[in-house]
Amino acid sequence: MKSLSFLCCLVVAISSCKPSTSADQQDAKPMLSGTWQLVSNIIITKGDTVIAYPVKGKDDVMIKMFNDTHFSFFRHDTQQGKSAHPVYDTGAGTYTLKGNDYTEKLEYCNYREWENHEFKFKLTLTGDTLRQQGIEKIDSLKIDREIIETYVRKI
Repeated sequence: MKSLSFLCCLVVAISSCKPSTSADQQDAKPMLSGTWQLVSNIIITKGDTVIAYPVKGKDDVMIKMFNDTHFSFFRHDTQQGKSAHPVYDTGAGTYTLKGNDYTEKLEYCNYREWENHEFKFKLTLTGDTLRQQGIEKIDSLKIDREIIETYVRKI
C-alpha cells in the first residue's frame, strides 16, 4: 500500500513539472513585454551615419510595445498633425527571441511595401534600456542599412 501511495505521489509530482527551457528564453520575453519609448535611432547606410531620431526641429514621439509573441510600433508628432512636420508611422507583426537574437516579421505597416519582410537584430536589455541593432534590407526598395535603436521602458 505504501508503494502505491509513493508511486501516485511520484506520478503527480513529475506530471506537474514544466518542460525545461533555456534561462534566456524564460527570462527575456517577460522582461521585454511592455511599452518602450524611443530615445535614439541611428541609421548607417554605406558608411554614412545619420541620427534619425531625435531630429532637431521635429516634435514627435515613438513607442514600441511587446507581448510574448507580437510587437507593434507607433510614431506621431505631438501636435496632432498640425505641426510643421506632421508624422504618423505604425507597424506590427510577430517576433522570435532566442538569447539576444531577435527576428521581426513585419505584417502590418503604413508603408505597405515593408509588409511581409523579416528583419534580424541583436537585442541588449540592461535595466530599463533596450538596444536593438541590425540590418534592414529590402532589395525591391533598395534598402540596405544598419539601424541602432535605443529605447527606455515607459512606465
